[in-house]
Amino acid sequence: MTDREAVAHLLRRATFGPTAEEVDAAERDGFVRTLDRLLAPEGPDRGAAATPVPVLGPDPAAQLDRGAPREQRQRANRQRREQVTRLLDWWLARMVAAEHQLTEKLLFFWHGHWATSAQKVRSAGLMQRQLETLRRLGPGPLPPLVDAMVRDPALILWLDGQRNTRKAPNENLARELMELFTLGVGGGYTETDVREGARALTGWAVDRRTAVVRFEPRRHDTGPKTILGVTAPFDARSYARLLTDQPETLRFVAGRLWFRFAGAHLPPPDGLTDVDTLAMLRRIFTAPDFAQTRETLVKQPVEWAVGAMRQLGIRPADLSEQRRRQLVGGLNALEQVPLRPPSVGGWPAGTAWLTTSSAQARIRAAEHLARATAPAVLSRLAAAPRDDRPEVLARLLVVDRWSERTRRALAPMAGEPRRLIVAGLVSPEYTVS
Repeated sequence: MTDREAVAHLLRRATFGPTAEEVDAAERDGFVRTLDRLLAPEGPDRGAAATPVPVLGPDPAAQLDRGAPREQRQRANRQRREQVTRLLDWWLARMVAAEHQLTEKLLFFWHGHWATSAQKVRSAGLMQRQLETLRRLGPGPLPPLVDAMVRDPALILWLDGQRNTRKAPNENLARELMELFTLGVGGGYTETDVREGARALTGWAVDRRTAVVRFEPRRHDTGPKTILGVTAPFDARSYARLLTDQPETLRFVAGRLWFRFAGAHLPPPDGLTDVDTLAMLRRIFTAPDFAQTRETLVKQPVEWAVGAMRQLGIRPADLSEQRRRQLVGGLNALEQVPLRPPSVGGWPAGTAWLTTSSAQARIRAAEHLARATAPAVLSRLAAAPRDDRPEVLARLLVVDRWSERTRRALAPMAGEPRRLIVAGLVSPEYTVS
């Protein structure tokens, strides 16, 4: 692997999709300096500043009186959906525009890990607050993150935590907390641990009108609980700390990071665990096996689409409403829309994205992207001699090289730059990084 290929591989995994100019800069700086800059970016993120967080206001449906007329409830629910759309549009625009790309991609990782859907939470404000928590605490050590998430109002609503009381324990949050968020399947816990964990999490409620999570002592089980062999009067905070004290939790999270940033082609190497998430990412990107994961990781639809927008000069915030809805519609057809994971287990991965139906949806989404390509990018491609355009496109999309089969497929389209872009976006070399 050449130096350019090594930094391109790093950038493809650590960002949503590098531009050719970013690879040029990384090649000049070298792998080590590039990694340092990704993990600890210098200066403010001007791209993020250009996409300010939307001010959503209170949940309109939650402000209604119980006896509000049907028309008023319908209008409030429509406004609620519009707030979610605004939040989604903002986040996609931020993913594209952000200069601190690893920060944004790590947020998307945690969103898939603590998979919470606005379709059940039904509050853009609470989803926005959860994203802020993941952005603030996600790069650091696990204990503060898990502590905050067990009291996160969106997660509580998503997993029925507000129904978990001393008299009627609900096990949903405790079960997923251990199985999907901390210890992992086979992490050494039992059904008794789940039941006892549910007792520890009792007493939390969400006030939708004020968007505040509050603890109600009368609903909390204050008795002793035995969890993972430890007996104590656990509450949410001490239960979260018990889980993050387990070596299995760090190993599980490190494995999830390897799976998402390196792939499943090779097992995670020993020694990935560290005190915080950014330190674990450094270990992943510098692991000897990381270089061997090139061309093995199927891009998730959001990674694929956001990377394409960055490389084609598309800025969602500058697009018409119709164009934005087409891009989101493409993600919906590909079955991955931020804020709407299909289940608490998050989205699938790997070859699950390579079905016949997804191939058709990817072509349609690529056509929308090609039509939205920035004029300057399109002109640059069109200005190249026809026979050179496939190679110009490879540089544009940060593809190391086309296979002979792909090159033969691209050649007949070289005379039509937009068709050539579509073909490049759906090629195996672009779909798999």
